[in-house]
Amino acid sequence: MSEPMAVLGMISGTSMDGIDVAAARFELDDDVVRLHPVGENSIPYDGSLRKRLEAALPPASTSAEALCQLDTEVGQAFAAAAEEAILSFGRGVELVVSHGQTVFHWVEGGEVLGSLQIGQPAWISARTGLPVVADLRVADIAAGGQGAPLAALFDTLLLGGTDVTRASLNLGGISNITVVAGGAEPIAYDVGPANALIDAAVAHLSGGLETFDADGAIAARGQVHEGLLQELLTEPYYRQSPPKTTGKELFHLPYLLAAAAKVGEVSGDDLVATATAIAAVTVANACRSHGVAEVIAAGGGVQNPTLMQMLSEELDDIPVRPIDELGIPSAAKEAYFIALIGYLTVHGLAGNLPAATGASREVTMGALLPGRHGFRLPEPAVTQPTRLRIVTDAPA
Repeated sequence: MSEPMAVLGMISGTSMDGIDVAAARFELDDDVVRLHPVGENSIPYDGSLRKRLEAALPPASTSAEALCQLDTEVGQAFAAAAEEAILSFGRGVELVVSHGQTVFHWVEGGEVLGSLQIGQPAWISARTGLPVVADLRVADIAAGGQGAPLAALFDTLLLGGTDVTRASLNLGGISNITVVAGGAEPIAYDVGPANALIDAAVAHLSGGLETFDADGAIAARGQVHEGLLQELLTEPYYRQSPPKTTGKELFHLPYLLAAAAKVGEVSGDDLVATATAIAAVTVANACRSHGVAEVIAAGGGVQNPTLMQMLSEELDDIPVRPIDELGIPSAAKEAYFIALIGYLTVHGLAGNLPAATGASREVTMGALLPGRHGFRLPEPAVTQPTRLRIVTDAPA
């Protein structure tokens, strides 16, 4: 068994509501990697920074000056979040892994040509003194992959080893699934919008005073507009074959309002209800198409009871369980899998799953900043893990 290493994972997802941070202790035991959760937190972005991030996203245009400023300020926000986490629950952390904030995913004709995550990792290293692994997606893209979903390896290691076909679902700004079925190759891809269109509708209707549908209350008041739902379902992306990825480059407020304009008047509550329904319907369609017997759910959307109720109704007899039952808090899953990718990187192991991303080969992910006192890499591991064990005080 390898020497334990304490790692801090950090990410801000496509919802852009803040920085998720999780600390874990990892060990390699032949082909099993053990993850001991240590602690997790979510630190909201400053309101001004979030607004400027959202204003820089497509279909809006931006400038090199604005991106430079955002790159610095997001990096500083990640640095402050890392320091806070280390002081609160992460003392002894030896490595920080930062995904940063995605601002553009360049897709043409179904092929991913690039992906931009901002949040300069040098600020994290300068503030904590620790080595930092960052820029995680590009190695997979350079190998011909989509650079996503990054969670596919984590999901496959965690859910594999049984004959039951299960889907690991993440409901962030975008929904993505990893389907793990016995000895078959896993399938993973972005399904479509989860919170992206819901958040966009709420912010629009509230004049920016609200940024999400708290407790799904607005959607619960509304009725699903069947005409708008059917219009949204005509989106060609849903009919593309995986591997495929998407983001707010496609699913944004003007996209939603343009669809609504085609079907006549839609009330505000109904707009939010329908934006919620499109997330549930597309996920359920994807799960049924793969013969899924169980769904393990994570992400911010799990906290939206209206979305989860719609999803359960669409899935009918397919049960949905939160990943919390396996030992990982649903809101922190992404930060934990980011920590895992960085841990694998410094041990010379692949962090992508070519069957899911479409890459031509396995690759180590990210670039390493050595930290204030340098960083001595561990001995390279010789065996790529095939299983992930979550080790908690109580049985998962």
